[in-house]
This record gives sequence, C-alpha cells and structure tokens, in this order.
Amino acid sequence: MLVANPIYDVVFKYLMEDERIARTILSALLKTEVLDVHVRRNEYSDKSRESLSIFRIDFGATIRNESGERQTILIEIQKTWVDSELLRFRRYLGVQYDNKENMEGTGRNAHALPMVAVYLLGHTVGTIEAPVVYVDHQVYDYDRNVVEGGINDPFVESLTHNSIIVQIPRLHGKINNRLDKVLSIFDQSRVLSSKDQQTINIDPAFYGDDTDMEPILRRLMEASCDSDVRREMDVEDEFFSVLKNRETEILEKNRQLAEKNVALKDAEKKLGDTEKKLGNAEKKLGDTEKKLDDTEKKLGNAEKKLGDTEKKLEMTEEQRAHAEEQRAHAEEQRAHAEEQRAQAEERAERITRNSVKALYQQNMSVEDISGVMGIDVETVKRMVEEVWS
Repeated sequence: MLVANPIYDVVFKYLMEDERIARTILSALLKTEVLDVHVRRNEYSDKSRESLSIFRIDFGATIRNESGERQTILIEIQKTWVDSELLRFRRYLGVQYDNKENMEGTGRNAHALPMVAVYLLGHTVGTIEAPVVYVDHQVYDYDRNVVEGGINDPFVESLTHNSIIVQIPRLHGKINNRLDKVLSIFDQSRVLSSKDQQTINIDPAFYGDDTDMEPILRRLMEASCDSDVRREMDVEDEFFSVLKNRETEILEKNRQLAEKNVALKDAEKKLGDTEKKLGNAEKKLGDTEKKLDDTEKKLGNAEKKLGDTEKKLEMTEEQRAHAEEQRAHAEEQRAHAEEQRAQAEERAERITRNSVKALYQQNMSVEDISGVMGIDVETVKRMVEEVWS
C-alpha cells in the first residue's frame, strides 16, 4: 500500500487536521487518553524557508490525568527533518509562554495551561539511541525528596514544561508498544526509493484490525492522491535540494580554507626559518662591522702615531720608508675590512631576495611581503621583477 510520507510538512499538517487521528497520535505520545483536541489559531510554519524548516502546530487538548480527572493542557508540536537550530525551538517556546491566551483565570488566580513540547526530528540527537525520550520535571526539597503535589501546583506548572523527543531515524520497524506502532508511519526505511522520498510502502496487514490505525493509513493514502499536497511536496523537495547543494558548497569552501590554512602555516614556518637565517646574517654583519670599527680605530691610532713621529723627528729615509710601510699595511687592513663588509651586505641581500621569492611563491601579495619583511613596496616589486625576469 503506497501512501504519502508524513515527514513532509504538508502531509503532516493534512494528517493532524483530522481530529480523530490527532487524538490517536497524541494519546500514544502522552501515554494517556486524549478526550478531545483542537488546533489552536497560532499554527505556524516556516514559510520563508530562508534557512531551516521547522513546522509547528499548537493544540489545545483535554486529557484524563493520572487521577482520572479531566485536565486541559497545551501541546506544541515542532517538526523538522534537518539539523535544527536550538535557538529557534526556544524562541517558539518563548512565544507560548508570552501568549496571554495560554492563561486560565484572572488576576491573582491566573495561571498558565500545563504545556508539553513534542519534537519530531528528522535527525538524531547526540548519542541517544532510544527513538523516543521523555523529559519530565519533578519537584524536590533540599535533600532531594520528592515534594508531593509540587509539580501540579499552578505556579510551578506555569513556569516549567515537559518534553517528548522523537528521533525519526531511530525508528526501524520494531514494535514494542502502542507508541512504536503509531510512529511506525514515520519510519523512513519504508520509503519507496531513493528517487521517490514522497511515498512510503506500508503493509496494512501489519496493523491487523486496529481501528485507530485504519483512519491514519486511509488519510495518508488520500494525501498521496491530492494534487495540491503533491505540489507542496515538490516545493519542499526543491527547497531541500537547494539547501543540500548549499551545504555541499560550504563543505567545499571549508576544505579549501583548511588547505589555505595549512599552506599559510607552511609559509609562516618558512618565513620563521628565513627570519632566523636573516637574524644570523645580521649578527655576522654586526660582528664584521665591529671588527671593521676596531680596525679603523687601530688605523686611526697608527696614523696619529705616524703624525706624532713625523712631527717630533727628523726622519731618515729608512724611517720614513718604514712609516710608509706601516701606512700601506693599515690601508690594506682597511681594504680587507671593507671587503668583509661588502660580502656581509651581499649575503644579507641574497637572503632577503630568497625570502621575498619564497613568500611570493606562497601567493602572498607584494603589500603583505612588504609588511612582513619590513621593506618598502617598490623594493619588493623590484626584487620580484628581478627574480622572474
């Protein structure tokens, strides 16, 4: 038996508009008898579909509580079939808490209707294996003893609510209780094919003569034949196809960004090595300059001594020749020191050029290289042109 897939917003809405079906599903979820139920006027669906689809229906229901008394409660169902934003779930709950129509009584006797939030999720939650989990609140004293009647106090009920979380992907056709049987219509392992997600294949014999399940199957079959419902399902498929493509693009951009980060770290490492080499070269240059300064100082002292000698003595030709030899030797030391300075400057220039080349090969802009190396942009451009000419 082929029927419409109720995970689609339009099919789920079509299903829950039937009061008997709504009572059947809510009774199974709440594990209590729902005597009557009606859709409240603040039904909401994410029509803009700008980001993620969260479909929401609010019900007012009369149930038979554990004491056998009739009780009016508020049930909010939020359904999504993609990973959802918790903030949006919380925002919808905030709307319920802020809605004055959800209050009973007046003045100091006013209190909120008890609320149960039901989440039908098309994705799993963390490592929770159970397909359905119940989050119930309780009232304790300081010693963790349950306060009898505390949770039913109007003040407490007005400020807290219970939740039911259904993980649709965890539904795998296992029927252990009444709720499993009702929720089996959402089992996505029954989807007709990967190309047709809109239709699920259900065996009516699986439900036997269950008089409550028969209307559900019949209404899902009607939905599959309704042209308006089919058209809305096509719109949902188109939207989620676009969303999937967008997620693929985001993943690809993240991959490219990760590769760029790796390349940047490599460039930073190479730059660090280059800066280290440059620092060593600068140190050697500083040592050479110090030696040159010492040589110049010695030369100055020699020249001073030579001047003093010339001034005080009437030098013989042999003494003068010896003095000239000392001068020539001093000049030779100066020339050697100048040669060392030139070699040191050449090494520093070569290291700088290699650093510029390495950064440029890492696709760094001329301006970024200028900032990193501490040299002006024109010099960087000149070095790049000389490297690639």
